[in-house]
Amino acid sequence: MSHMFKSSIVCALLLILATSCKSEKKESIEVETSEPIVENKILTPVETIEKAYSKDVFLSNDAIELDMVISFGGNERLNGKMTFLTNSTKGKIELKDDTFIYYDGEKVFHSPNLKNAKAARFDAYTWMYFLLFPNKLSDQGTIWSDVATSELNNKTYNTQTLTFEANTGDAPDDWYIVYSDPTTNMIAYAAYIVTVNKSTEAAESDPHAIGYSNYKMIDGVPIAHNWEFYEWSKDAGLGKVIGNTIITNVKFVTPDADAFSIPADFIEK
Repeated sequence: MSHMFKSSIVCALLLILATSCKSEKKESIEVETSEPIVENKILTPVETIEKAYSKDVFLSNDAIELDMVISFGGNERLNGKMTFLTNSTKGKIELKDDTFIYYDGEKVFHSPNLKNAKAARFDAYTWMYFLLFPNKLSDQGTIWSDVATSELNNKTYNTQTLTFEANTGDAPDDWYIVYSDPTTNMIAYAAYIVTVNKSTEAAESDPHAIGYSNYKMIDGVPIAHNWEFYEWSKDAGLGKVIGNTIITNVKFVTPDADAFSIPADFIEK
């Protein structure tokens, strides 16, 4: 074999080897640079509360179903089975007298023989909102104040005021003051006004508060099984108890396709 031929083979082998090394090196660099850069996200106060309530787990379920009994002044105000989509776009209340209230977006429908038809729209949205409140804090149209601290029942809470942009929901003039535990970030109380069927001035002359208690874990999500309603004022804080709610048989469900289908003879409110 000639010296020149040997040299040609050696050169060829070196060229192949060099090309292979370059390819391997290039591939290694691509793998390294393609890995995502993970940064620690600082949660806002509202996101901190939502995290305490496992909002992502809550929303991973289709719907929540429960039995609810609401009483005011010692009298039963409402008693029925409630089913709400977790994104709150549809809901159904089946009352113990076999009458129904449905909502679908901004529309509310009720049985022709519903006893308290005047309150159908209020009932359709209010109890759903109180139930899902911890997971609706960052809904579109919500406006939050900075965090402050307040004393309530001899305990210090983080407080934030929630107001709404114009044309948000049925009652954009409502407001809430949320009292959350600085250690657990769970909501203990929420003061509020209700402007449905009344002026803002009239509503602000009669503010109330809801207290959440008896939390139970339902598939990894904390749900308050007892609510207490109070008289409330910004200066005096909580007043006397005026009502309560007992919640039982809570579970996450996947509704049937026709679960929120509204019967033809139902009345739109």
